[in-house]
Amino acid sequence: MDKHVSVFSKKETQPSIRKVIYPGTFDPVTYGHLDLIKRCQKMFDEIQIAVASSQTKKQTLFSIDERVDLLNKCLDISNHPSQVKVQPFSGLLVDYAASQNISTIVRGIRAVSDFEYEFQMALTNRKMNKSIDTIFLIPDESYSYISSRMIKEICAMKGDISHFVPPHISEALTLKLGRAEK
Repeated sequence: MDKHVSVFSKKETQPSIRKVIYPGTFDPVTYGHLDLIKRCQKMFDEIQIAVASSQTKKQTLFSIDERVDLLNKCLDISNHPSQVKVQPFSGLLVDYAASQNISTIVRGIRAVSDFEYEFQMALTNRKMNKSIDTIFLIPDESYSYISSRMIKEICAMKGDISHFVPPHISEALTLKLGRAEK
């Protein structure tokens, strides 16, 4: 019997829970990130937002604890149901996903340049763990140009970032970048 036929004809006794990991540094979280979380809620039963510690050369403005707290406040503000959980992680994403019994990673794609990087990462992850798949989601076009790096630059130059991040993120960025009114 063809191995592909047996996979598709396999009967399950209970419906499986569809789980996904949405990893990122979220430094800071943006409306684009929140849009992807809403999209995931339509497709998955459980979404684990995996906040990455900075173990590579990527410097973060906020500590991992601050980023987790800021994200949790976003989820409270947006009335996201309890199907969404925020957890910090370090190390290889595929190892973390396997330790959480999650076999799907979701990544947002804003532009072709994102796709090139994310495609390479997805193939590398698959090479390290064949049971983990990556799916790509495109955010709403009104968020497709937003990046955390760009928002930090705009804020540092005293620009208005209210269209890109929730109010508490804007306040946290202003304080962190030393722009608070005296």
